[in-house]
Amino acid sequence: MTEWQLTQTFRSSSGEVRWDTLGPPGQDPVVLLHGTPFSSYVWRAIARGLARRHQVFVWDMPGYGESEKYAGQDVSLAAQGRVFTDLLAHWGLTEPTADPLVVAHDFGGAVSLRAHLLHGARYRALALVDPVALAPWGSPSFRLLGEHAEIFEQLPPALHRALVREYVNSASSPGLHPATLDRLVPPWLGNPGQAAFYRQIAQADQLHTDEVQNRYAEIAIPTLICWGQDDTWIPPAKGQELTALIPGARLEPIAGAGHLVQEDAPAELTAALLPYLQDHAEPR
Repeated sequence: MTEWQLTQTFRSSSGEVRWDTLGPPGQDPVVLLHGTPFSSYVWRAIARGLARRHQVFVWDMPGYGESEKYAGQDVSLAAQGRVFTDLLAHWGLTEPTADPLVVAHDFGGAVSLRAHLLHGARYRALALVDPVALAPWGSPSFRLLGEHAEIFEQLPPALHRALVREYVNSASSPGLHPATLDRLVPPWLGNPGQAAFYRQIAQADQLHTDEVQNRYAEIAIPTLICWGQDDTWIPPAKGQELTALIPGARLEPIAGAGHLVQEDAPAELTAALLPYLQDHAEPR
């Protein structure tokens, strides 16, 4: 389970995207979106579980994980929403008979919502896991890093590494296993990783969720909202608020999990997702 490699490449408007699939080709498609400052690696256990019944698509957003990083890169929510829409077309998941089931965490939740509401991306059902979706968002630390990105980019490598390691670890309620941190932190180190880390924070503008927040009542697809009850990044009360805004949405609290539910409670999250995805699977 520690091995995770994305073998495919898609040339997007924001640089090369690394992606891959798990499970038998042609099975009911499920697409997983990661958040920030993570990568598809956080989905590894759940992706393998879902791949027993689905063809699971995983990808690292431009500027994240194994995907391309470069100076001046547009990694904003606006850009990621466009890239995701194009990627669905590249995968052949834009036909009515191939509408995917989408599961999106954190920043990926905002990406999936923008793609659906602004770019017409179609999903058969949507599951949001502790998503960035409602104002206000961004912790004081997040805002500080974003407002002074050019200064933090100059940190000595050892200090930067310590900052990123602590920041990523804080997304977990019990704390992440050192081996997990050893996979999530290195993409943000060195050149171009260090600059990319602060770039993605600096470009995280709440205006991009403000553009769609007043349209959540238009969502007409089945929606499940899972929320770690020990989330210190985005309070669980936001899950209740979001559930009330999306018609017919259902809230699934995940006990004992912080913001990074995939790592804190993978079995519990999989148990919530499997029946939901099966209820909305394409009849075959």
